[in-house]
Amino acid sequence: MTAMTSSASPAPTPRPPLNRRLAEFGTTIFAEMSALALSTGSINLGQGFPDTDGPEEIREAAVRALRDGRGNQYPPGPGVPELRTAIAAHQEKRYGLTYDPDTEVLVTAGATEAIAAALLGLLEPGDEVVALEPYYDSYAACIAMAGGTRVPVTLRPHSDGHASFRLDLDELRDAVTDRTRLLLINTPHNPTGTVLTRAELTAIAELAVERDLLVVTDEVYEHLVFDDAEHIPLATFPGMRERTVTVGSAGKTFSFTGWKVGWATAPPALVSAVRSAKQYLTYVASGPFQYAVAEALALPDSYFEAFRADLLAKRDLLATGLADAGFEVFRTAGTYFITTDIRPLGERDGFAFCRALPERAGVVAIPNAVFYDHREAGAPFVRFAFCKRTDVLTEAANRLRRLTS
Repeated sequence: MTAMTSSASPAPTPRPPLNRRLAEFGTTIFAEMSALALSTGSINLGQGFPDTDGPEEIREAAVRALRDGRGNQYPPGPGVPELRTAIAAHQEKRYGLTYDPDTEVLVTAGATEAIAAALLGLLEPGDEVVALEPYYDSYAACIAMAGGTRVPVTLRPHSDGHASFRLDLDELRDAVTDRTRLLLINTPHNPTGTVLTRAELTAIAELAVERDLLVVTDEVYEHLVFDDAEHIPLATFPGMRERTVTVGSAGKTFSFTGWKVGWATAPPALVSAVRSAKQYLTYVASGPFQYAVAEALALPDSYFEAFRADLLAKRDLLATGLADAGFEVFRTAGTYFITTDIRPLGERDGFAFCRALPERAGVVAIPNAVFYDHREAGAPFVRFAFCKRTDVLTEAANRLRRLTS
């Protein structure tokens, strides 16, 4: 008899642990650069967190809440009433926007959760989301988790008396299709420091109304605008309040980023959709800190003015140092980031430049290309954070001058 030949099937290729929606997202560049700062003893101007705490009276308010037993157990799902009332009062005082604290305000675990919950709650798989590129890295991941398709519209360098980045409104209009569900807008804009003008916001609002689009607008840097820039919430424009989820945060304004207290304001139906997703993410968070942030939002105007003036002086200090070191410096009208162009230094690859910068100058920065789908468009740009102590920024500027010495 002829022996039968065994024809065993090849072993199946193991399925990767990470689902395909998130496969393109690895460890964030912030983790890599922060580790590099630690290992080299460099000044970390990469990740955007302050190196000093916010107002002492607000920190003490959190301590008082802990001692009084407020928020040590689960707070209410929508957020503690004191904070929701304070958020509504802030929106009305600053912008003339009235929201019902009970049905139109939702407290979240930072702005990142507010954005994630909004996208998860409002999108169906296949819906397109138009976002301004470059964009905060969580946007892309959140759109992917919701099964949406991101459609970037690129802010491009523009000479308007200052070196800055601007939105091409024709490109924005062309990006909207019959599959577009939502516009994801960020102003003041991280990482470019752009603050959208009234004319630009008017055009965005008209497009959203015309095409019946929802809008999620990330306004976490609302209190950090400089020079002649003005922050105007998109929800204040005709036809926009009923279709806009506005996202805010305490971390950027009060320098308590670790507390993770954010919020969303919107009409009841939109808040309900966001809450439906949010309740299965963290459910609730930051209990005692919510009471402290309620007090922070009621601080007098002098606090916000002093905060802005302090950051403006730091912006100018670092911008001057970067220019002296040979960078092209783009005007920062808002946020606490400066975007630079490295081509005057004979460089073109922001990733390579940032990975070498700690050894060359003892400073860490972030390559803007990580915020782009079109990586080549962001390749020569590098972001620095100036939300640091004055002595730290001065030392960083001195170190960066080594690049041209």
